[in-house]
Amino acid sequence: VFGGKRAQIVLLQGFSNPPKCIAGVCKTEEDEGPSTEEDSPFFHGVGVCKWFNVRMGFGFLSMTHRDAVPLDEPVDVFVHQSKLHMEGFRSLKEGEAVEFTFKKSSKGLESQRVTGPGGIHCVGSERRPKGKKVQKRRSKGDRCYNCGGLDHHAKECKLPPQPKRCHFCQSIDHMVASCPIKAQQSSPASQGKPSPLKVEEGEHSQSAPPPPPEASD
Repeated sequence: VFGGKRAQIVLLQGFSNPPKCIAGVCKTEEDEGPSTEEDSPFFHGVGVCKWFNVRMGFGFLSMTHRDAVPLDEPVDVFVHQSKLHMEGFRSLKEGEAVEFTFKKSSKGLESQRVTGPGGIHCVGSERRPKGKKVQKRRSKGDRCYNCGGLDHHAKECKLPPQPKRCHFCQSIDHMVASCPIKAQQSSPASQGKPSPLKVEEGEHSQSAPPPPPEASD
């Protein structure tokens, strides 16, 4: 029976694959389990782009040669835009010839660096992801709903709360939902006709006849 650190050193020398000791705990390669994906070897492939989604930024390559050996049937290899050797917006065009390195992972074959033939830059797709359509909000105008001013909003109004009035014609007799002037202007029959306000203004603007002269005594 051996004891102490010297005995441990003697025992370790008897292993063909000595264990790794960290913080007093020794593990052999069998205890550590299989190697991780990062330790998996890289392979060289040649093929074409099978398809690529420019909006999502990934697709698949169709590998026809592996380590300079032609394959009986093409094999799919996953590709992400971050692995493409090119400048600007990174993407691939369907059918584009590529060379690449790849490795095996738990999800399948994944490319690590993708170039054009001979290591040149990838050509890429002419397509670009479409931007999201922004729905334009209808403008409510810049009128103050408290006093009707056009140079500020209600929250900036310096006047005390005013009586509620129609936001369309500024009348205090009704609200905008029941505004007769707005209803007349929005009706199809009123299109092309002058609004009542303009008519009234025109009538009032006409000069009234002068009053008759006063009789002299």
